[in-house]
Amino acid sequence: MRRSLVFIVGLLLVGSLQAELELPKAFSDGMVLQRDQKVPVWGWTEPGTKVVVSFAGQKRSVESGADGRFMVWLKKMKASAKPRSLKVVSGSDSVEVENVLVGEVWLCAGQSNMRLYVDEAQDFDKEKVAANHPTIRMFVDVSHPNLKPQRDSRGEWKVCSPETVGKFYATAYFFGRDIQKELGVPVGLIACAWGGTCIETWTPLASLEKFPSVMASKAKADAKAKTYDAAAEKARYVKRLEDWKKKARLAKAEGKKAPRKPRMKKHPHQSENYPGNLFNGRIHPWIPYGIRGAIWYQGECNSYVMDRALLYGDLLENMIVQWRKAWGEEFPFYAVQLPSYKAPQVEPVEDDPRAFVREGVLRAMKDLPKVGMAVTVDIGEIKSNHPKNKQEVGRRLAQQALAKTYGKKIVAGGSIYESMKKDGGKIILKFSDVGSGLVAKGGGSLKTFAVAGADRKFVAADAEIVGDTVVVSSPAVPVPVAVRYAWAINPAECNLSNKEGFPASPFRTDDWPPMEQ
Repeated sequence: MRRSLVFIVGLLLVGSLQAELELPKAFSDGMVLQRDQKVPVWGWTEPGTKVVVSFAGQKRSVESGADGRFMVWLKKMKASAKPRSLKVVSGSDSVEVENVLVGEVWLCAGQSNMRLYVDEAQDFDKEKVAANHPTIRMFVDVSHPNLKPQRDSRGEWKVCSPETVGKFYATAYFFGRDIQKELGVPVGLIACAWGGTCIETWTPLASLEKFPSVMASKAKADAKAKTYDAAAEKARYVKRLEDWKKKARLAKAEGKKAPRKPRMKKHPHQSENYPGNLFNGRIHPWIPYGIRGAIWYQGECNSYVMDRALLYGDLLENMIVQWRKAWGEEFPFYAVQLPSYKAPQVEPVEDDPRAFVREGVLRAMKDLPKVGMAVTVDIGEIKSNHPKNKQEVGRRLAQQALAKTYGKKIVAGGSIYESMKKDGGKIILKFSDVGSGLVAKGGGSLKTFAVAGADRKFVAADAEIVGDTVVVSSPAVPVPVAVRYAWAINPAECNLSNKEGFPASPFRTDDWPPMEQ
């Protein structure tokens, strides 16, 4: 009797030490699986255990590895709005994921303009009432930055409804809504942006070693990490917080706006802007979840210093290549080109870093396959770096995807500068994506074109649409060599468009260094 009891207790102890069956947070109730692709399903269990995955009539089995990880691949599936269950069995343990749909899945990343919620965008009351879209789901990832690649994310899938849509990412939601409306299939949106972050943090660290300036910034952070004193920093934060409370109470009593609440200074290696940290924390856990592609809205953080802005195109191309390499697939990637901001343009050309970041996105689109761009230079706000009209941003991203990924016979977006030809005292500019024709939006003459000679001094130019070209000239520059268009932080009067209403991308024909350098 005693031996049996000891044996039973021993079995219970051994059982308690066995790894429980665990699925990533991505595989949870309300999820959307990618249609028309082989779909990976993975997780962790006891090493060397047979695992069976069942979904939509399919059954796949595999033995978990020495580390307990397992992965199976479901065969390609057609889109389905019918809620079904995905079941995973490992020995006597099982997990059932409910309300699973099959459709189009997009990864949505970037900084604060991507993270801006629907309840912060324009016309929220109207959007809330209309947000009854049960086949649109969003996973808002709230994972932390990390020095090491993480195996799992934090967050959950939410079904779109008037009650939930307020905390959906606005740009991603409006993109997904337009995709769903046009295609008639479920849409899953993986939302993993973080405000105020640079592109380097979204990129695998090893791939950044070829960029000396990025490595120099990392070295500075590493040096600060060695002297970081958590206790001292907490004490300083407590003091700043008390001072803030006093000022906030005074401001309230005087009817003024309260000052910004202080934040405790993080350990440099815990920062959301340490190179690679958000790739490790928010992108890596999703690899290789089935996705159709990615949308990207970032660049503001890299546009405050000219040296960083000039590097942006290279960093963006590198990030896209690394993400595709991680997934093992050349998936579509659509980026938002930064909108106008601050005081309207005064000089013919204003070499603001933001103009060069826009150029970096344009260059990535030209250099890499399956990369598109939503031009938003016409829908910014003078006083806010977070323009509220995210409906149009989402629509323009969706237009890119519908035309280039889904093969719809529509114009993808605005006109893109392709080449130039000199003709006496004039320069003839050729464009792609002209749609049904070029126009000066709102009528009148074209604005914000500038021309320069060999002296590199730009003057305002006359610009005329001739067929699918624009002819640029100025009496002040008899021998022109370069043209720029909408080249400023806020080229408010830029008006080159196609008849479909999409603005042309800002561009330059030269490769001269910024005037301040």
